[in-house]
Amino acid sequence: MLWEVKTASALVSAGACKEERRVGVDACKPVLYGKSPTPECCRRVRISHVECVCPVITPKLAALIDLNRAIRLIQGCGRMVPRNFKCGSITTPP
Repeated sequence: MLWEVKTASALVSAGACKEERRVGVDACKPVLYGKSPTPECCRRVRISHVECVCPVITPKLAALIDLNRAIRLIQGCGRMVPRNFKCGSITTPP
């Protein structure tokens, strides 16, 4: 099974990115409290544009995220995370 990985060529507006992030955070908030992702959270993970999410991953925010758990969540929702993918200020481990 293959999932589409959206790239910067999709040209998403700043307003659309802000709304996409807001909806994604709302859908996935329970994950922050140790709960499993809901079907809606996984849907947001699969359809979110990386060019909307990655620019807001600052070093301060990255320090609060368990990177390995985040990668497992993303992959568990059916989205590929390329090896050594850079998002924000961090690179995913091999």
